[in-house]
Amino acid sequence: MEKLLKEIEKFKLEIAAFNEGDAETFRIKYLGTKGLVKAIMGEMKNVAAENKKQAGQLLNEFKLFTEAKYDELKSSSNNGKKETGSNIDLSLPADPLPLGSRHPISLVKNRIISIFQRLGFAVAEGPEIEDDFHNFTALNLPENHPARDMQDTFYISQNPDWLLRTHTSSVQVREMQKGNLPIRIICPGRVYRNETISARAHCFFHQVEGLYIAENVSFADLKQTLYFFVQEMFGKDVKVRFRPSYFPFTEPSAEMDISCLICGGEGCSVCKKTGWVEILGCGMVHPNVLDNCGIDSNKYTGFAFGMGIERITMLKYQIKDLRLFSENDVRFLKQFTGAV
Repeated sequence: MEKLLKEIEKFKLEIAAFNEGDAETFRIKYLGTKGLVKAIMGEMKNVAAENKKQAGQLLNEFKLFTEAKYDELKSSSNNGKKETGSNIDLSLPADPLPLGSRHPISLVKNRIISIFQRLGFAVAEGPEIEDDFHNFTALNLPENHPARDMQDTFYISQNPDWLLRTHTSSVQVREMQKGNLPIRIICPGRVYRNETISARAHCFFHQVEGLYIAENVSFADLKQTLYFFVQEMFGKDVKVRFRPSYFPFTEPSAEMDISCLICGGEGCSVCKKTGWVEILGCGMVHPNVLDNCGIDSNKYTGFAFGMGIERITMLKYQIKDLRLFSENDVRFLKQFTGAV
């Protein structure tokens, strides 16, 4: 009993003088499962039976003393102030969050959609994994047609009749098959081609294709539609030219160039020193395509066009490397905060 009393007095002095650590350090040392209080409580078994009541009272007082010291240390933390709900000023503004930005591809895609919607074009979408018929055959590209080599295709190895679509023209086929004429749609989406990645090419990119089918649609309608688009996207001063071209699904076919906005027509790496940049292909829908989709080619005509969103974005924001769009570099993307 005397030994126990001496130990308690000794540890009370030690506890009262404790200032070498925080409240958690104190709790572990004195009140933890392997702490000093629990160790002293274990001394009860060595106390004579007639002294156990007195020893129990002393040990309980010692425990309460230690817990009071622990509460004192907790309340003195944070410069002696204890955070409570009443200390919070709810009228203060919240911490500001940094503004993000839309991806430049999304910005330009939305702009393109907005321009054509003003002309009455609706948005149509379709699957990125497509079958051979919708991606090639229905578009006047039967099996073994040499024009299929124009697009180096990713085929699904388990079933070569399925592939990653090479253009969003497959969406046009699906819309024509519905037979809801007239048709006036644009088809934005991601497409895939097995190309070497460089500053001017990538194995995946984005397209917006357009289709208008009705009675008495002419090439003049196509030109006026595209003139309107270019002026709305790039301004009234941009120069435009059409060049004859070949696409299996249109006849006649053309490519549309605009004066290079990066070099001002003087010649650079983007325009290959010509001062002109091709932005889209277009033409009158081939009668075979109409027939393949169940549309009477003797009654209906139509035009179609397709453009790469990356190419339009490069010209609009004067970006010289296509790879920047897919590298997710925050230093590049944050430039478009607030862009429209």
